[in-house]
Amino acid sequence: MNGAIELLESRSTQIGELSIRRALPTRGRRSVGAWCFVDHMGPQSLRPDSSVDIAPHPHIGLQTVTWLFSGGFLHRDSLGSEQLIEPGELNLMSAGWGVAHSEESVRTGSRELHGMQLWVAQPSSTREGAAAFEHHRELPKLELANLEATVLVGALETASSSARTDSDLMGAELRLYNGDSVLPLRKDYEYALVVAHGRVRCAETIMRPGQLAYLGQGRDEIELTTEGGAVALLIGGVPLDEPVFMWWNFVARSKDEVVAAWRAWATGDERFAAVASPFARIEVAAPSWMNPSL
Repeated sequence: MNGAIELLESRSTQIGELSIRRALPTRGRRSVGAWCFVDHMGPQSLRPDSSVDIAPHPHIGLQTVTWLFSGGFLHRDSLGSEQLIEPGELNLMSAGWGVAHSEESVRTGSRELHGMQLWVAQPSSTREGAAAFEHHRELPKLELANLEATVLVGALETASSSARTDSDLMGAELRLYNGDSVLPLRKDYEYALVVAHGRVRCAETIMRPGQLAYLGQGRDEIELTTEGGAVALLIGGVPLDEPVFMWWNFVARSKDEVVAAWRAWATGDERFAAVASPFARIEVAAPSWMNPSL
């Protein structure tokens, strides 16, 4: 059954000089399928003498999905990966039991940075498994009336990505052109739409950057309309069948799991190997529930 579209405002935050709009999680919505985190970065022009460098930090129990509209990042991780990501390319890192990585500014080329980073909560079958990293330069596309979709993960209609998925889900960039488009959906999926550029009418709801439209389950299609063009990200999947517990960069099932991961990072345990980055690793205070005085 098609319910009303739920329009949620993103929360503004900063990472250094970079402006972030956090679309997920919010008070009103913790996940969409297995997608549990969506950060919309920029668009922002960086000064010639500035950079956005995210020093080495750890992850457990999640996959990071990085997608850029402009600019670039250099990914380094504790597996030994070193990979430049540019617009139209996909970086996908599966943390499993534990991985550390950094994301560093590219000092040449465009000084504008605009993109999204998303997390997928890994299921029990893989969340304690080995970490992995993959990069995809070529991704499948689907062309519909007034719309071109690039499928990052999963499938949309006849277009299917070869990127790893641990859950039944999908994610796609939508480039919308003047006029109406009808996008096919799966009734067993719940979906959300995040606009990166322009304004989009989603069914009867008008949305802009800084908002997430939760479409729910039960739809077999959605009508999208724009004037002047727009770019959006569509995410969807089978709803999570168990709650997840998120703290800092960890996606777990309990506070005990988070504490164990924090201790491993704080003590330099081999669970998180070193990253070959010029930046010192990020340290974080213990979870507040470990210290009654906080």
